[in-house]
Amino acid sequence: MSSMSQVECYHSEVERIVRDVLLTMTSYEIDPSEDAYSASGDRATCAVFFAGSWQGGVIIECPMSMAFEFTSRLMRIPAPTSFNDDVCDALGELVNMIGGNLKSVLPPGASLSIPTVVEGSHYSLRICGQYRSERMAFSGIDGPFWVTLIEIDD
Repeated sequence: MSSMSQVECYHSEVERIVRDVLLTMTSYEIDPSEDAYSASGDRATCAVFFAGSWQGGVIIECPMSMAFEFTSRLMRIPAPTSFNDDVCDALGELVNMIGGNLKSVLPPGASLSIPTVVEGSHYSLRICGQYRSERMAFSGIDGPFWVTLIEIDD
């Protein structure tokens, strides 16, 4: 199997896991989408990374309004009106659950990092070394968001 196929072979699993976690934990229904990626606008980004037998990460990027909705649904509280600790905790928990479920389909021995959450769109994330990635778009009642799966070469 070619290196590029390694990332692509997890596409359907990532789609299923993202859909299942959001539906189960927040009752938020989503579908795969063809929405073009947009790096502009007020947004939140959360990520977990894998080390060990499989190295890479999962990154979720969504509009801030969607982050507030996820927080409200996950914590069963009124939707926040600004980025706060609840939003950070909720996004960290969602990406952690997605990463944890994905870990079950990765090669044995991969371990998961603590989640990272970033507010805003004025940042740059750089992955050291060679890697492959696939960004997938999803859409819910609040619009599109994106999930990126990264695989780092040994």
